Amino acid sequence: MSAATLRFLASAPRGFGDLLAQELSACGALDVRERSADVAFGGSLEVAYRACLWSRIANRVFLEVAQFEAADAEAFLAAITRLDWSAHIAPGSTLACDFTGRHPSITHTHFGALKLKDGIVDSLRASRGERPDIALERPDVRVHAHAHGPRVTVSLDLSGESLHRRGYRGAAGEAPLKENVAAGVLMRTQWPQLAVAGAEFLDPLCGSGTFCIEAALMATDRAPGLQREYYGFLGWRGHDAQLWSRLLEEAQRRAIAGASSPVTIRGQDRDSAALRAARDNAQRAGVERWVSFQVGELAAAAPLPDRPQGRAGLVCTNPPYGVRLEDEEGARRVHRELGAVLRERFQGWSAAILTGAPELGRELGLRAYRTHAVWNGGIECRLLRIKVEADSTRAAGTLGKGIAHLKDSAGAQMFANRLAKNLKHLRSWTQREQVSCYRIYDADMPEYAFAIDAYRTLEPDAQWLYVQEYAAPAEIELESVRKRRGEVLASLPQVTGVPVERIQVRTRRRTRRGEQYEKLDAQGEFYQVQEGGLKFRVNFADYLDTGIFLDHRLTRARLRLAARGRRFLNLFAYTGTATVYAADGGALTTTTVDMSRTYLDWAQRNLSINGFHGAAHSFLQADCVEWLRQASPERSQFDLVFLDPPTFSNSKRMEGVLDIERDHAQLVTACARLLAPGGLIVFSTNAQRFRLDEALSERFDVRDISAATLPKDFERNPRIHKCFEVRLRA
Repeated sequence: MSAATLRFLASAPRGFGDLLAQELSACGALDVRERSADVAFGGSLEVAYRACLWSRIANRVFLEVAQFEAADAEAFLAAITRLDWSAHIAPGSTLACDFTGRHPSITHTHFGALKLKDGIVDSLRASRGERPDIALERPDVRVHAHAHGPRVTVSLDLSGESLHRRGYRGAAGEAPLKENVAAGVLMRTQWPQLAVAGAEFLDPLCGSGTFCIEAALMATDRAPGLQREYYGFLGWRGHDAQLWSRLLEEAQRRAIAGASSPVTIRGQDRDSAALRAARDNAQRAGVERWVSFQVGELAAAAPLPDRPQGRAGLVCTNPPYGVRLEDEEGARRVHRELGAVLRERFQGWSAAILTGAPELGRELGLRAYRTHAVWNGGIECRLLRIKVEADSTRAAGTLGKGIAHLKDSAGAQMFANRLAKNLKHLRSWTQREQVSCYRIYDADMPEYAFAIDAYRTLEPDAQWLYVQEYAAPAEIELESVRKRRGEVLASLPQVTGVPVERIQVRTRRRTRRGEQYEKLDAQGEFYQVQEGGLKFRVNFADYLDTGIFLDHRLTRARLRLAARGRRFLNLFAYTGTATVYAADGGALTTTTVDMSRTYLDWAQRNLSINGFHGAAHSFLQADCVEWLRQASPERSQFDLVFLDPPTFSNSKRMEGVLDIERDHAQLVTACARLLAPGGLIVFSTNAQRFRLDEALSERFDVRDISAATLPKDFERNPRIHKCFEVRLRA
């Protein structure tokens, strides 16, 4: 394999992909592309070896062997068998196989792994008459297959086992903090730079010492993989032992040079057994010279008394919560005590608090200037970054005197209970499906007629609420409307933990003609969110909508699966989110048509931030109705069309008025003129009382997919949209 052609993928704990991308670039990686929980990159074998040795964030590093499409399990097996596995697996070597992702025919990962193993065994038996032995623990070669629909990527797992296993941990005790998550927290809080400046480090609830040990490894420039005895490439037939030996020697030299670091790192805990484990771990990691552990109560935590004047430090800790304490009130007490200690003794310091129960963060009584969503294994956590200063104390009455008293009213309590119930119902789903933007309330109680969406932005990493108030009927008294609005706004920070400055409120009237392009403000603040492994720009203040219609999450996913090798047309495209999905799905070309230059520019930026550029992607500012009327089937032909028009529109740029209930048959028929044989139109509308024109079903092959495109967070409102697949009759 030529070094120039090697393609890799490195996985990371969720919330740290950007830091992993920076690490890989520092290792010499090329064409680095961050995705939802992994980073794709190119480079030589040396780049991958450096990543395995030096990455503090990565879980695993994969070397891509092949990509192919397999319609079913037998096609998958045949494709695996055709690969030359003798180039990777030497005679007498052991093998392990993993399968992840979702394939139309391979619905169980264990079945996928068995098929992968069978294909490799069949290939080797045919080429040299023997089969490798299977070893579940530390095999010579670990092969990984990942399915994204019918598309399969086959890779070698160069790490062999997760890189968070540095080799220093003994008995970790209950609910340990993963080493690479700890490293990610430290990198996020700029600990390496603070260490160079001579800052002090303290974890007052250190447990088995993970934060302290990772802090010492960074401060002394020790490679996190230096103590590991096993990697997945050591038994690989393509392993370059001479290169690896050179990289190990270089890492040893850097560790010797870093031993002169004067850094001060302290860990404290009331549990003497945990501290014994911490000292053993530090010794195995080779950093016992720089880390000291002592038994002590949290209330006794304090900076060193003889520290130089003006030299502050970092308090970094993971307070116990839930599974680590017997009762919730105990966890609250710990957080309150930690906040009090920080305010009293650590003025001028920075603090990084990683909590697995975000609602407990408020018990600190300190305002975080940055909040990050991160995952420690399967536990969603919040990293709170705090500058401990006099003005960082969380102000009481943040809501203001006007509505703060309403949070205790009977109506507010009813609303808060319903919202809390919704959040609990959605929590496991959002974590399992990695959904970070979703609806949490949709007029569930008719008297509180609001739609509330939660958005997790990437930079800054923060939670936002977008609140749409449905305009009350004229017969409802204005004072009653104001009271209910106040009860909702008073309850939201209390239930969700989102501060009022990140709650945006809009009054939503019944759709008016042309209002889909109405600009409401000019703050110009754009943020990035993530959906389906892709990034999108959103704006919470300036427009009627944020830039992404959350109810079409599954519709976009279907378009991505259908787009490979097809010419895609997106009409009434808004900000082009469907176009981004189609491009990611492998569309041959995309054409994005909208009447608004503002939204076309937005769409172009959405494609750009996901790495899609060039002549294959065109953007047309046009009245879609008129464009369809004038388009020539000879010049413009498409295999996949997404048609999602507004319910009404009479923009001054349009000729005439669009009424989707009246005009949809004409629009669908016009799209069908441009459809290539075997092509597909996906037509959607948000019209509440929509009924499909029967003439369309007579003329075309029409399938109602509304139920299949309704996400879990919109199940309470099944009329949010209607969606149809339309095909030419054979």
